[in-house]
Amino acid sequence: MNQIRLAKMKDYIEKQNVVTIKQLQMLFPEVSLMTIHRDLDALTEEGYVVKFRGGAKSVRHTGDPEFNVRIGENNAGKYTIAQKAMALLQPHSSVFLDASTTNLMLARSLPDMNLNIITTGPSIALELCRLHNPVVTLCCGMINRKNLALYGQNTLEMLDKINIDLAFIGVSGCSVDAGFTCGTEGDMLVKRMVIQKARTSVVMCTQDKLKCLMPYTFAKMSDVDYLISDGPMPEAFRNAADEAGLKIL
Repeated sequence: MNQIRLAKMKDYIEKQNVVTIKQLQMLFPEVSLMTIHRDLDALTEEGYVVKFRGGAKSVRHTGDPEFNVRIGENNAGKYTIAQKAMALLQPHSSVFLDASTTNLMLARSLPDMNLNIITTGPSIALELCRLHNPVVTLCCGMINRKNLALYGQNTLEMLDKINIDLAFIGVSGCSVDAGFTCGTEGDMLVKRMVIQKARTSVVMCTQDKLKCLMPYTFAKMSDVDYLISDGPMPEAFRNAADEAGLKIL
């Protein structure tokens, strides 16, 4: 086993936090896919990385930053997205907001209109209490203390019984290859179910998320209807979105 290649792969994964197999193939074009998997197995045994389907992450990677950190990041971009999102709202519709801080910004911006709002974010439900007209439903389930999101079997069973007209989903990372990604399996299962159930699904992605890749893909471009960003997306991303039928706002 090539120790120089292993060291280079280890350093690359630690710098990127999360990588795909395709990225490693591009980094080491001279070796086979089987060799890359063997190298990853060796790094896993040594405790440097954790493999998952389609890639690997550094053991130093801690997933999403905590809620109280994210709530102060790129609020101007989140506000831009929230303003665009409100154009999609229709009175008397059923709207889902996940526990992302972008959706918290949307909740703070919402007018006092007749909506049925379902959320997995306790902080979002509390924010919506300032309004009189929306009917607010907070999902049951276990709470992730780090990102203040509800998740688990009870959450999924409750969502399975609810009809959703419009769903707004925050992302932790996105790319043409990996699609839309998040940091925990619990979040992935909730987001995936909501996208499957919603008549219209909207992913909200600030441009800084294009630099991030998280372990769990909850949707590909073809799975969602709209992407709202706070600025122009790269040409390669726009081309892939056009092919997938994804509308960018």
